[in-house]
Amino acid sequence: MKEQFQARMIRIHLGESDKWHGKPLYEAIVLKCQELGLAGAIVYRGIEGYGTSTRIQHSSYWKLSHDGPMMLSIIDTEEQIAKLVPHLDEMVEEGLIAISSVDVIRYSRGAAESLGSV
Repeated sequence: MKEQFQARMIRIHLGESDKWHGKPLYEAIVLKCQELGLAGAIVYRGIEGYGTSTRIQHSSYWKLSHDGPMMLSIIDTEEQIAKLVPHLDEMVEEGLIAISSVDVIRYSRGAAESLGSV
């Protein structure tokens, strides 16, 4: 089955060492997304990058540093994404958040489900 619809995508760029209440910030954001009932969240580990600090962050198995760049990607309805933003305002001290409208094509084998229940 193929579905096409409009949605919102939020991408959150931060550092691997960023924390929220003692746990990695990216983990805390994923848990918050789950708690709010968002459709899903994916965390990507970057190889190299820099953000507002302009300090280049590296991620490597060979280096002792564990402060590589991270990106979370979340796609859901505009209403669901709007529920998340106030929490991000509180949780993210340094980073970049980009929100955009996206055209979504979802392929599934079963019956059609609403985006929020995936």
